[in-house]
Amino acid sequence: MSKVVVKSHTQIETSFQELEKFWNSEINSLGCPPAALFGFCVALVSHIILAVVKAALSSAHGNDTVDNRLSDYYVADEISGTYRGMQVAIEEEEWKVFQKASLAEAIKLLRQLASNVKMASFLKSTRGPKKPVAKQKADPKHPHVSIAKILAARKK
Repeated sequence: MSKVVVKSHTQIETSFQELEKFWNSEINSLGCPPAALFGFCVALVSHIILAVVKAALSSAHGNDTVDNRLSDYYVADEISGTYRGMQVAIEEEEWKVFQKASLAEAIKLLRQLASNVKMASFLKSTRGPKKPVAKQKADPKHPHVSIAKILAARKK
């Protein structure tokens, strides 16, 4: 049985920051309060979907991989890029398995689908060690003069 994880205030704010950054959920033209409320609700549903995807991936690939190495940007990009194709290629009848499935069946199906994910495509890019910047040697024939000094000399 899966355990329920309660998020702290900071984790919730981080979640909303991730939604805004990776899903482009902040729409500037929502000046009308009902539209803004609707946009907020869509963002909440998106967050829940992302949490379910990450939970399924965690059960198949381990918590450490999903919590520390999974790139939310790559996951969001894959979901937004694949969605349109799924709407065209997958018939409506194929989606009914999710409507009819019990909670246990849905969890089993999500775990099975998550186990087929090639995680290497969705891992954060690691940056190599920073190379020290070589200090430029000053040329005594052409010493540096600040622009402020040049301007001050012109005024005199």
